[in-house]
Amino acid sequence: MTKTTGSPKNKSMQNTASVKEFIDSLDEQTLTDSKALIEIMQRISGIKPKLWNVGTIGFDAYHYKYDSGREGDNFIIGFYPRKGKITLFLMDGTARYSDLLTKLGRHTTTGYCVYIKHLSDVELPLLEQIIRKSYENIKSQDGHINQILWKVEE
Repeated sequence: MTKTTGSPKNKSMQNTASVKEFIDSLDEQTLTDSKALIEIMQRISGIKPKLWNVGTIGFDAYHYKYDSGREGDNFIIGFYPRKGKITLFLMDGTARYSDLLTKLGRHTTTGYCVYIKHLSDVELPLLEQIIRKSYENIKSQDGHINQILWKVEE
C-alpha cells in the first residue's frame, strides 16, 4: 500500500512510490519521453521528481487557499505519462501561452493541460520555454494563490 500526504479536501497528494520504478513500468516510447520531460522539468525547477496521485510526476510544490476555504498543496509543473498520450500540466493555464502553443507542433489543450502523443511531435525548446514560464509565474506568487489560476483572465 502506498502512503499519500495531503489534506482530505485536496485532490492532489504526493505518493511515496519511486518515480524510477513507475517510469520503468512504462512502454519504451513513453519511458523515453518521460525521461526527457523529467530532465527538462528538473533543470527548470532544480527539484527531483515526486509521484502525485497515481502516476503523475510533479516537481516542486505550492500551497493554495481559495476564498471558499478550500486549501491544499499541488505540484508546480508536472506530467502524466501514458501510452500514446502524455498530459503536461500548466497549473496557471494554457490560455496565457496561446501564442507559443500555436508554434509548438501537434498537440491539443484544455484549461490547464497540454496533450502530446509523443515528444517528437513538438518543438522541445519551445515546450521547455512554455514550462519555464509557467513555473516562474507560479513561483512569483510566493505561495499566495487564492484562486484557480487557469480560470483567471489575463
